[in-house]
Amino acid sequence: MSEAISPRVPLRVAPRALPRVPTGQDHEDLTKHGIKVTAADVNFFYSEHQALYGINLAVPKNCVTALIGPSGCGKSTFLRCLNRMNDMIDGTLLRGKILLDGEDIYQRGTDVVELRKRVGMVFQKSNPFPKTIYENVAYGPRVAGVKKSVILEEIVEKCLQQAALWDEVQSRLNDSALQLSGGQQQRLCIARALATDPEVLLMDEPASALDPKSTAAIEDLIFELKDTYTIVIVTHNMQQAARVSDQTAFFYEGHLIEVGRTTDMFTHPREKRTEDYITGRFG
Repeated sequence: MSEAISPRVPLRVAPRALPRVPTGQDHEDLTKHGIKVTAADVNFFYSEHQALYGINLAVPKNCVTALIGPSGCGKSTFLRCLNRMNDMIDGTLLRGKILLDGEDIYQRGTDVVELRKRVGMVFQKSNPFPKTIYENVAYGPRVAGVKKSVILEEIVEKCLQQAALWDEVQSRLNDSALQLSGGQQQRLCIARALATDPEVLLMDEPASALDPKSTAAIEDLIFELKDTYTIVIVTHNMQQAARVSDQTAFFYEGHLIEVGRTTDMFTHPREKRTEDYITGRFG
């Protein structure tokens, strides 16, 4: 759940008032590398239950997009649509299009295994394999056909460094990953996701079960990774969304209510429901 916020004082993330609507320069800054993922009129169903209604959202490259909203609003469902994880649930149906670099990932003939290499995912609860630290990171490349030890060693070291974990585990790579602390396990799961060389990284409340110190480490990591990856994160923590994201999308009852530059949304939201949520009046 989000941290306590006064119901009467809007959360401020900048020292000065910002324009109500992002300027052309603001938009240019977010999209200077282009658009990586586009959702076009996405409707999603769990059997007879409709969970998403007409979602239209552009995810800029090399930016962090935060999905916020109360429990059950559809943000995690939408996140899982981006790499077709919902396909694993019987009776689900998506209508509309989700484009990755302009190609519809739901079109017939899409290689879903290849898609999930390009769009990696980190879950709310850390889930390391009951293997060594080394084997957790090497698993994906091995499955992809990498056999040479020297290449696997390079991948493991690179990904653990990217996940800010290498210095802590380099002397214990053959220890069980289950011996790591909760925060270390989550960073290991991030390293494991990076090992398949994704272009997009999806994070479903990656710090919700962690202590403040580990949460800060994950947030610092997200900030560094966006230089290389496009990141979409689901979070209930309003301060976290304000700290780590460039763009924020507010979901409510399956609808996308508002999306915009994070600094604008948290200082001058255009919709009253957005303001009520981020100031703690509900949610």
